[in-house]
Amino acid sequence: MTETRVACPHCGASVPWTATSPWRPFCSERCRLIDLGAWFDEGHRIPAAPEEDPDAAPLESPEAWESHQDDHTGARSH
Repeated sequence: MTETRVACPHCGASVPWTATSPWRPFCSERCRLIDLGAWFDEGHRIPAAPEEDPDAAPLESPEAWESHQDDHTGARSH
């Protein structure tokens, strides 16, 4: 059976994917710590959609706001 090997995410060195490779997928503790530091410094990020503030008022045109007020007050104020 052939040994599965992967490239170290930091330096690209070939790493055997076995229980005897304690830092897998990294080739060494040094590469693992460099990568971890990049996550802490936000050098690596998982892209995500910006979160919307549920308390923020929706952006509406003045006309839409006046129409909304008419629905609640029954009168139009200009």
